[in-house]
Amino acid sequence: MALTRLKHIKKTTRSNLITFGIVIAFYLVVEALMAGGLTSSSFEGQLVPICAYVVLAISLNLTVGFLGELSLGHAGFMSVGAFAGVLLWTVLGETLPAYVALPLAFLAGGLVAGIFGVIVGVPVLRLSGDYLAIVTLAFGEIIKNIINACYLGYDENGLHFSLSDAASMGLAPDGTTLINGAMGITRITKASTFTMGIALVLITLIVILNLINSRTGRAVMAIRDNEIAAQSVGVDLTRYKLTAFVISAVFAGFAGVLYALNYSSLVARRFDYNTSIQILVFVVLGGMGNIRGSIIAAALLTVLPEMLRGMDDYRMLIYAIVLIVMMIFNQSPQIVAWRKRVAARFTRKKGAPAPQKEVA
Repeated sequence: MALTRLKHIKKTTRSNLITFGIVIAFYLVVEALMAGGLTSSSFEGQLVPICAYVVLAISLNLTVGFLGELSLGHAGFMSVGAFAGVLLWTVLGETLPAYVALPLAFLAGGLVAGIFGVIVGVPVLRLSGDYLAIVTLAFGEIIKNIINACYLGYDENGLHFSLSDAASMGLAPDGTTLINGAMGITRITKASTFTMGIALVLITLIVILNLINSRTGRAVMAIRDNEIAAQSVGVDLTRYKLTAFVISAVFAGFAGVLYALNYSSLVARRFDYNTSIQILVFVVLGGMGNIRGSIIAAALLTVLPEMLRGMDDYRMLIYAIVLIVMMIFNQSPQIVAWRKRVAARFTRKKGAPAPQKEVA
């Protein structure tokens, strides 16, 4: 009965339900394994980063896969969101209950990342191709270096800020240092959990999938396919490009807060250009415009280096081979055509009769 009902559901809805089902099934299986003591501490420590990277991959796919713009500044949005959220959590966590301070921290991280998305997106989205990638990459590096030079603290007289050293802030003896230059934020009360991470993944899927299947999503994909044709039928290029870019930045900020609250300290060097490249690898290997593929690629490639840690001499070699094989499997025209033939043959075997040739 359930299968019969599933067949009558619209194709996009059925695909979305399968995506949600994969995430929920993963959560239930992992929780069952942890309850039975069948998981290692290193694997459990990877669960929150996996969720953060999944959110980052899904959000970047909105810009790269559906909008068709190559952005390398995702680590920058993740960074500003992480620092904004952790600062608010550090200040409010001592006076407000966690169920109030945590949502406020996430909202602050997403809001600040969204503001930076607007600031960067307005001028940058007028560029395209390599120029857009270079400017967004520069944005991420600029943010990292600015945070490394920041000293922020507070005392009874209010906030103190300096760009030279901690002594220049003029804090009172009982003052509290929030950001200590390149040392970042220390003594963070860890709050992220696997359940929280899965909840954020599901929220991201709800928003992004609904956006993709809406009028706005169709306009964004029309811009990706042909900007001139989209503009000729009345699509506002600036509006829809900026919408997709800012939403992507907001969820990068959310992921940054989730990631940062999993550790006791936070430094800007965690969010360098290598992080942006890593997130882009998740998107490319999972398939451009393929949300489910981004989820699977982010999860597998996050946990794979830890799984291979016992093979120190060959760990990175195996990791590189896996990347190459996945790239060929997803991008090679011959492999893609073969996959389509296999899928069509499998569909016919399940009940759809093969088309008969006409006899002359």
